[in-house]
Amino acid sequence: MPLVGALLLGSFAVPAVAADLYEPLPVEAPVAAPQFGGWYLRGHVGMSNQQHKGLDYEYFDVPGFTQNWLDDGDFDSAPIGGGGIGYQFNRWLRTDLTAEYRGKSSFHALDSFTNDATGAVIGTNDYSATKSEWLLLANAYVDLGDFHGITPYIGAGVGASRNTISNFNDSNVLAGGGGYAPSDSQWEFAYALHAGLGYAVTDRLTMDVGYSYVHLGDGKTGEARNYDPAFSRPNDGFTFKDLYSHDFKMGFRYKFN
Repeated sequence: MPLVGALLLGSFAVPAVAADLYEPLPVEAPVAAPQFGGWYLRGHVGMSNQQHKGLDYEYFDVPGFTQNWLDDGDFDSAPIGGGGIGYQFNRWLRTDLTAEYRGKSSFHALDSFTNDATGAVIGTNDYSATKSEWLLLANAYVDLGDFHGITPYIGAGVGASRNTISNFNDSNVLAGGGGYAPSDSQWEFAYALHAGLGYAVTDRLTMDVGYSYVHLGDGKTGEARNYDPAFSRPNDGFTFKDLYSHDFKMGFRYKFN
């Protein structure tokens, strides 16, 4: 009987051991690889810090008189806003097309004219105007790696800017006169250099904080006119040479996939 009991006990133990030996191991689900390619929409707002390389006018150079800039002029900051569509090729490279409206920025400058023969100041001109643009750019960016959800990037863009100069006024207090020029717009070649940081809010939404140096070309007024028509002369208007800006922007990019 002890032998029979041992055999019976062993017959129950063998299947249990066999089941333990052939129990399948748990299989871990594969980790999905990050998705970097695909289309995205973008939008941004910001402020411009605009400058120029001189105001030019054909009658600044008049024989017998010398023009001197007392204040060669500056633009106030102005709001900007834009958007576009882009494509992310891989984790390093992306491109987009953007359209941006750059709000009206006020301009002020002051000069004087001296009689070369006598050295006397015969008049001063207090200039004022406003400037705005529509900027269209094709951009390319290099993302420099992911650091805990933060991705620094650099980029560049080329395109065109429609520059509008309006409300141009010239007030000559000493001479008791002055003039004005009607608004005018022109398309100019434009380019930009970009740098910034992207922060992954979700797997599809990225917050973008960036800086751009933007060169906008020239801006021109219409034909300048004197307040007294008797003193008006044919001319090509005033030219704001080499407009450029240091822009600071914040926005979002949304990936479709």
